[in-house]
Amino acid sequence: MSYYDVDAILTDAEKVPCQFELDVPHLGHLDNASSSGLKRGTSVSLPLWLAEMLALASAAGEDGARAPLALNLPSCLSEQVLNALRADPRAVALRDQSLHFYGIGTRMLDLFDERELGAVLRRTFVVRAGDVGLHARTTAAAEHHVGGGGGGGGGSHGHGHEFLRGLDEWERSLFRKSHEGVKAAQEWMENVKKM
Repeated sequence: MSYYDVDAILTDAEKVPCQFELDVPHLGHLDNASSSGLKRGTSVSLPLWLAEMLALASAAGEDGARAPLALNLPSCLSEQVLNALRADPRAVALRDQSLHFYGIGTRMLDLFDERELGAVLRRTFVVRAGDVGLHARTTAAAEHHVGGGGGGGGGSHGHGHEFLRGLDEWERSLFRKSHEGVKAAQEWMENVKKM
């Protein structure tokens, strides 16, 4: 991950559910219902970067002190979503769950010992990556047959747009790279045939 990676920055800004384990004075602005401090047991949604720091921190100067808050899995990784992905990874529009679904998932795997979550994410990516590659190839081939322009693949353009709508940012990046690779290979083959 690069310091200047926009997707990583946006992933860090995603809100995740947390619950404070200690009374924390002067942070009532994090919870709109509180005017002064946060009481133990208060649930809030915080940006991932802040929640991670607080979950991994311990109260200063105390031996065996616990972290100020407990971090929970976000709703995009809820049991309902994971069950749907187990049933059919292709049937879930990941972008509707989170723009940075895999980014959030990998960050949660760094924080939680969730082997099942890792297995579901891995299988989902592998299955969906095959579909992404197939769509990239067929879209590039359709553009090539139309004349190489950016006009899309005629009747398949609407279906391709619907397919892209459900992809998270990792999958969209994979699609763009695959599409550009197929187009470059087609151009190379045409140049070889002309020689």
